[in-house]
Amino acid sequence: MHGTRSLALQTKQGSLAKVITTAPILTVPTTPFTDQKPGTSGLRKKVRVFQQAGYAESFIQSVFDAVPGHEGATLVIGGDGRYLNREVIQVAIRMAAANGFAKVLVGQGGILSTPAASHAIRKYGAIGGLVLSASHNPGGPNEDFGIKYNVSNGGPAPEPVTEAIHARTLEIAQYRTIDAPDIDLDRLGSTQVGAMAVEVIDPVADYAELMESLFDFPAIRALLASGFTLSFDAMSAVTGPYAHEIFETRLGAPVGTVVNGTPLPDFGHHHPDPNLVHARDLYERMMGPGAPDFGAASDGDGDRNLIIGRGQYVTPSDSLAVLAANAHLAPAYAGGLKGIARSMPTSGAADRVAAALGIPLYETPTGWKFFGNLLDAGMATICGEESAGTGSDHVREKDGIWAVLLWLNVLAARRLSVAAVMADHWAQYGRNYYARHDYEGIATPAGDALMAHLRESLSALPGTQTAAGTVEAADDFAYTDPTDGSVSARQGIRVLFAGGSRVVFRLSGTGTEGATLRVYIEACEPAGGNLTQPAAEALAPLVAAAEQLARIAHFTGMDAPTVIT
Repeated sequence: MHGTRSLALQTKQGSLAKVITTAPILTVPTTPFTDQKPGTSGLRKKVRVFQQAGYAESFIQSVFDAVPGHEGATLVIGGDGRYLNREVIQVAIRMAAANGFAKVLVGQGGILSTPAASHAIRKYGAIGGLVLSASHNPGGPNEDFGIKYNVSNGGPAPEPVTEAIHARTLEIAQYRTIDAPDIDLDRLGSTQVGAMAVEVIDPVADYAELMESLFDFPAIRALLASGFTLSFDAMSAVTGPYAHEIFETRLGAPVGTVVNGTPLPDFGHHHPDPNLVHARDLYERMMGPGAPDFGAASDGDGDRNLIIGRGQYVTPSDSLAVLAANAHLAPAYAGGLKGIARSMPTSGAADRVAAALGIPLYETPTGWKFFGNLLDAGMATICGEESAGTGSDHVREKDGIWAVLLWLNVLAARRLSVAAVMADHWAQYGRNYYARHDYEGIATPAGDALMAHLRESLSALPGTQTAAGTVEAADDFAYTDPTDGSVSARQGIRVLFAGGSRVVFRLSGTGTEGATLRVYIEACEPAGGNLTQPAAEALAPLVAAAEQLARIAHFTGMDAPTVIT
């Protein structure tokens, strides 16, 4: 039987904070759960899985056991406000006290966006942090929950750490907690829990001050005061309080600029993923009559972003390239960039910018931890992923509001519309037409079979004739980290065509049920070419080639993707 104290019994939601100085340490028996292997983004499961007796406790104890030197250290705890967030925070606080931490910093109301948590870890010299989130996945009693451990640099735990955590989950026999009531998460200030201090901190203030130090807030205020209009959709997720403070209070945007700005445990029954499917209301508003000048959205935990100008959607890959090309307009980056990093599935638009600037371009596997190594080594300044994540060396996570503010800084300096900025960029660098096709919820064996088919075909793919032309090369992407020499293999199948066009196939690990096949489609058009085609039209030959080569319908039983972004 897994433990003797269920999560429901251990938590007392809404109880008053008390000073507990003599709380006894309890050792609670448990047995291993076999499904607690953390992925790139931590451990994500359905809420009902985390509600099993001892489940969250066993994973948290495994994290503590795998992190040397935590006794006497500071730990940051916060989450995106989704269902079960407060309850697990109370569990984690009691367990941290029983495991010898000296101090816990927790966001008021249990709230800390992922980039804000990264900043707090770095600012306060914490050994690490527990980020309670399932990112862009839906929330609610029947939806998703997650726990991710971030290390002392503020970034996601690297593979040696996640492997140590997983190994510990398979042998754990007990966890430690203390017999203490819940603290009041809604009251700022300090509480003593056992021998450990718990400080409830303002989740927004430190982060907002960091943003103000990076960007030209007076120029952005002047832009907004000139009649420039902004609409930011927080998707009833964590960035609502941050957006209200930064956009409406500090930058002077009118009240109502931020919509869906109150974090809700179920995200208002919406899917907090800032893409053209789940942020459709924003898209329709930006494409309709009387649209604001600029629209943006962020996801469940605040690390992703969506950028749309009036009548102009900006792909995440293009956004990375434009921000890198114009970063010098913001005070923090006025001295230039050390390098640009992008994940392998992200389009090569940023590569052209790096070449023009004469700086390195790093192509990494998917996962922000790979960027963290480059940022720590001073080799890159700006990083991005096609899955709507962009960030810089100010933290060690992708950062949705940061991306929005850099866009606003660029627009304030250039006084052009988003559409004009994009047209100018494509005229200078050429255009990488791009889309991602997601086939969600497919049976894991079916996804594995499709990838196995592609890997077995690799040697025969070059020379194959397709609707997109002749395949020039194909490989299974492997990455050698230039900072430590570590190798990450089998990171996705790349099929390359003339001129830089390509199709990439990859199974994603961010869901909680089944598998998601992601197919990344990129057609390259040089400067001076046809830069104004509808993206679907430009990509159609590559879409047909992807089906021909991977036999997607055969393996998945799906005739069309679930989501196109």
